Amino acid sequence: MKQKGERTLLASVLLSSPGPLVLGIALLFGRSSTQIADFVRRTAELGALIVSLIVFRIVHKDAEPDPERKIRLENLANLSVGTAMCLSGAAMLLIAFLSVEAEKGNVIPAMVIACLGVITNSFFWLRYRKLNREQPNAILSVQSKLYLAKSIVDSCVVLSLAFITLAPASSLTGYVDLGGSVVVAGYLIINGAGTIRERQKTEAEHT
Repeated sequence: MKQKGERTLLASVLLSSPGPLVLGIALLFGRSSTQIADFVRRTAELGALIVSLIVFRIVHKDAEPDPERKIRLENLANLSVGTAMCLSGAAMLLIAFLSVEAEKGNVIPAMVIACLGVITNSFFWLRYRKLNREQPNAILSVQSKLYLAKSIVDSCVVLSLAFITLAPASSLTGYVDLGGSVVVAGYLIINGAGTIRERQKTEAEHT
């Protein structure tokens, strides 16, 4: 269980690492608010994944870790995930409303990345859910929720950018782009807040 969980977290970090870099380069060619927001989201989520991997390794370093220390560290990892989701959502809302009239440019690179994201994130969602069912683990449980959110978010990004690509001159393009950002941001904030509330509940039960 420990090795499977650590390998899955490490794979998550490695596969998520190129996203912010590639999207940052893609921003040189396209300035869609959804595209910019997606870059902010992926960067914040990568940071949360790295924290979760480090905490998972520390918690499972000992055969019988101290229960209170284990809970504190797991809460730290889950707080980082929840905070990253909330910050990503807030940043997306701000950027979306500031970029309504901006020229969209070429958004195809970002759309391709989002398509790959749907496939990859769906795989990790199912993987984390399976591992957590085999042996319940607070960090893996939150990662399952995070990757479900990431899958849904990427699907919204694909639909929004696809419309921009297919109908760049349409008067509806700006509204679709804005709508995509708002939907994604709302979903992230709701799930991030839920993750933080679960952490607070866990802390209260063990104090």
